[in-house]
Amino acid sequence: MLQVPFIRENKDLVINRLAKRNIDAAEMINNVIAFDEDRRRIQTELDNTLAESNALSKEIGNLYKSGKAQEANALKEKTGQLKELSKELTEALNTKSTELSELLYKIPNVPNDIVPTGSTDEDNEEVYREGDIPKLHEGALPHWELAKKYDIIDFELGNKITGAGFPVYKGKGARLQRALIAYFLDKNTAAGYTEFQLPHLVNEASGFGTGQLPDKEGQMYHVTADNLYLIPTAEVPGTNIFRDVVLNESELPIGITGYTPCFRREAGSYGAHVRGLNRLHQFDKVEILRVEHPSKSYEALDGMVEHVKGILQELKLPYRILRLCGGDLGFTSALTYDFEVFSTAQDRWLEISSVSNFETFQANRLKLRFKNSDGKNELAHTLNGSSLALPRVLAGILENCQTEEGIVIPEVLQPYTGFKIID
Repeated sequence: MLQVPFIRENKDLVINRLAKRNIDAAEMINNVIAFDEDRRRIQTELDNTLAESNALSKEIGNLYKSGKAQEANALKEKTGQLKELSKELTEALNTKSTELSELLYKIPNVPNDIVPTGSTDEDNEEVYREGDIPKLHEGALPHWELAKKYDIIDFELGNKITGAGFPVYKGKGARLQRALIAYFLDKNTAAGYTEFQLPHLVNEASGFGTGQLPDKEGQMYHVTADNLYLIPTAEVPGTNIFRDVVLNESELPIGITGYTPCFRREAGSYGAHVRGLNRLHQFDKVEILRVEHPSKSYEALDGMVEHVKGILQELKLPYRILRLCGGDLGFTSALTYDFEVFSTAQDRWLEISSVSNFETFQANRLKLRFKNSDGKNELAHTLNGSSLALPRVLAGILENCQTEEGIVIPEVLQPYTGFKIID
């Protein structure tokens, strides 16, 4: 959530940067400032009323002590009026504060200056590419056909048990899935991230804290009996560890990693681009999260990008990095880099990671602060990244590593799988 003082002091900048998201924010921003002026006016009137009421109460007490009961009684009527006024002002202040908060919740984060202007993913800017696209043998198959050929993923069985988008991993497919999770976690902990096992359901406050609510409630599975939400990513429970926390500056930076299943209701269109593992309602993901000093968060973002690059280099998968344009940027993000692996069998790029800096946007909602060198509380910066999302990484391995003899497991994963080939 944007801070009101920041909006007041940088009105034109906020409006111009939100235009990168193709949002005409002038009316919203002007309403924020107007609501805040009303709130401050009511607050000042309430403070003055309470101060006058307190002064009168002291004066009445002194009059009684001095034996001037008649004068004291005359003033009591005035204090009664002031108490009634303060009650009305308090209600008006609460109403105006609620209206202001509801408006702020609807405003997305301000994009970083280097975010390109654009409307769709076609306007994203490619900033890096690495790896040779393999030349596959004649008759090479997409991963959903490979999964059936080698009996490692059963999409029809998942559909029977639950529904579309809930695959069942079998045999070497399940072992490869487990190997990827262990490998990703080991890489992350070796890089200094502390591993956490996190809840798979969160309460409403956690959803608001990281910005999934009220923006993405339609994409989340809602357990209505207990008003809990199945997590769309480990970012939600992981970042909410720090909700309502005041850290010492010496505790920064903080990095955590965790594996969780992720659940998303979002419905996809039909066609090959959403077949198989390309889009699921339940999938596994290993996440990295950081809490950073504001002066070091973009250095940390670059470090996270390099970390994910290192993993993909070890897997020897061809990949590219995109800087997302304003129209494709997530609601809470100030700057996001997407990683995509090339699927040779599908002849297309598959998104497998997003690495984002949210600056103070989440921290303001979470009330995540640290005590700076001046002893004052300051909002921290939060960052997160997929390291990595498994389905499309697995799809990329199955398709890019297929041979006429079988699917050759990347060398770095073989100690985790216990086998070299799926045949």
